[in-house]
This record gives sequence, C-alpha cells and structure tokens, in this order.
Amino acid sequence: MPPDKEFALSLVRDDPPFRLLRSAGLIPREGLGVARRALFFTVLASVPIAIWAWIAGRAISAAAGEPLLQHFGVHVRCLVGIPILILAQGFAHGLTTQLLPWFVRSGVITADKTDRFRDVVRSVGRLRSATLPWVAIAAIVIVWSATGPMHKDADEMSWAIEGAGSSAQLGFGGWWFLFVARPIYIALVLGWAWRVVLLTVLFVRTAKLGLELVPTHPDGVGGLGFVERFATMFAPVVFVLSSALASQWAHQVLYHDTVVQTLRVPAVIFVVAMLLVFLAPLLVFAGPLIAAKRRAKLEYGALVGEHGDLVRKRWILHESVAKTDILDAPELGPVADTVSLYDAVARMRPVPIGKAALLAIAVPAVVPLLLMFALKVPIMDILVKLLHAVT
Repeated sequence: MPPDKEFALSLVRDDPPFRLLRSAGLIPREGLGVARRALFFTVLASVPIAIWAWIAGRAISAAAGEPLLQHFGVHVRCLVGIPILILAQGFAHGLTTQLLPWFVRSGVITADKTDRFRDVVRSVGRLRSATLPWVAIAAIVIVWSATGPMHKDADEMSWAIEGAGSSAQLGFGGWWFLFVARPIYIALVLGWAWRVVLLTVLFVRTAKLGLELVPTHPDGVGGLGFVERFATMFAPVVFVLSSALASQWAHQVLYHDTVVQTLRVPAVIFVVAMLLVFLAPLLVFAGPLIAAKRRAKLEYGALVGEHGDLVRKRWILHESVAKTDILDAPELGPVADTVSLYDAVARMRPVPIGKAALLAIAVPAVVPLLLMFALKVPIMDILVKLLHAVT
C-alpha cells in the first residue's frame, strides 16, 4: 500500500448506508455511484407526489386551495436538496482522501509520529463504519416523521389536504412526503451532521499528537493552510439548508403576507449558525496555533533583539564585536530580513480559517436568502447595503 493510502480516509465510503446501498446494487463494487443514487432517490421522493397532485388536481390549480406548485419547500427538498446532498458525498470523498495525507507530506506530522497518526485515521475510520450512530439517526428520523405536520391546520401540508371541514384529510401525496420524501431528506442532512462530528474528532485526535508548526510559514497558520480547504466540502450542504429555509420563507412572503423585513434577523442568525457549525472542526487547531505563536514571539523576539543589538554595536556605536554566527548567518540576512521573520510570527492567525473558508460557507448560505429577499426588496438595494456593510 502506498504511504499516502494509509492516511487517505473517506468520511463517506464504507459507512452503514453505503454498505447497505452497495448490497442493494445502487453502488457499484468500485466507485461511489453518487449519480445513480441521486437520480434514484430524487425520483423516489418526487415522482409519486407529482403524479398524485396532478391526478388530484392539486398540482397547479388554486381552485381547491394552495396547490403543490406554490409550496417551494417541497420542491427544494425533493428536487434540489436530495440530489445535491448525495452528489456532495463524492466531492467530500475526493477532498478528504486528497488532503489528509498532507498532514504527513507537509511535515506537520513528523516521521516519528506517523504511526500514531495512522492509528488516529484508522480509529476514525472504525467510528465512521460503526452502526450505532446510524441507528440513532434512524431513530431521530422516525420520531421526526411521526411528530411532523400531519393535520389539516398545518400550512406546510395544505397542498395535500383532500376534502373540507371535518372530513378533511391528507391525501396520498401528503403521506408520501411525510413518510418517504422528507425522511430521506432528513436522513441525508443528519448524515452530513455526523460527518462534521467525524471530522472534528479526527482533528481533535490529530492535534493531540503534537504538531510541528512553523511560525514563519507563509500561509500564516504554521503550515496548516491546507486544512482550510476541508471547509469547502460542506458548501453544498449549506446551500441546501439555506435553500430549504429560503423556500419556506418565500412561500410565506408571497402567499401569507409575511413582511420580508421581519426575516432579516433570523436570516443573520442562520448565516452565523452555519459558519459556527461547519467551521467548528477547524477551530480545533486554535490551541496548538495560539501556543505556537506565543512561544514563537518570545523566541523570535529574542533572536531579532540579539541580532539588532550586535548590528547597533558594530555600526552605530562602532564597538569591536567578535565574530558571531548570528551576524554572519546567511539564512538571517540583513536587519530587514530578521524583522520580517518577527512580523511573520506576529501575523500568524490563531485558527486556520481565512477568506476561502469563510466564503465557502457564507456564500452558499447567503445566496438563496438573498434571492428570497429580492422577492420584495430590489436586489440592487440589498447589494449596495451589503457593500456598505463590508467596506
């Protein structure tokens, strides 16, 4: 086995749902089968609902109340959320298997700690393949489905109500959404929440190994710059969650006279929550980075101070200075170079989170909400206000 393969952990491949779907033939022996799975579950979730709604006259007609067409949340969950959440698994698989070996390649995990890092990767792999977490997810999905909106007064299900008054009841399309389509969507979302936990556990255990951080590394995080890219695998998930929320709000704004301005605070809270949840795994490295920076400021401060003092004695005070390694060391160079070393340490960030990671979560969280607000507020006004807010 090539050295990199030992550390190329996938957070998707070989978990219980993966093994179940492979035994059912939805996943080939080689590969992930994300395209066929996305198509299968999208059709399974949406087509029966669409057929029932059309036959029952509840698809596009408003004569019998709110039609299915007006309930954007149903369409987003079935036609956008489910396929994207499945396709994103392929992206996450490729990203983690590519990036995890860089802990060793970059030297952050030194040669004497590679065996321990291999044990960490294997332990998280066993956790990923464990059945118990997915039993808990299945239990949550069942309880969630059983306690969801099933009565005629629930606006979310108004498109599926047949009859009126005391005889009103959910039609087949409503039952299918509650007990097939929505559970598939919820299970996929919870599966991604579990992967956030897995990545956090992996980083916690890795950080405890003792990382070889370089305070003057040009990436500004001691050589952990590649870790920032892990956040990008959650971008499709954030987009799906934001789209589901925006679609629900859009229905309320268009058909129930909800004032769009009242949604600004909840929207901000949602975006902040997305940033906190999906960037949480990267915060694990704050401890080692802060400790490394604190120590490096003392060490490099002493080095620069000694170098500057000798330069001052030789060239300002014209004192005789014995030949010293620190003045003649080519790797230190002139005073400007030694000062730049200290500046690099001073600029070291406490977490491996930069603009790329922030944008990877913030943009997919904001865009669907921005489109929802554009239903009632001119889009250019929103953009101008955002521009003023960040400048």
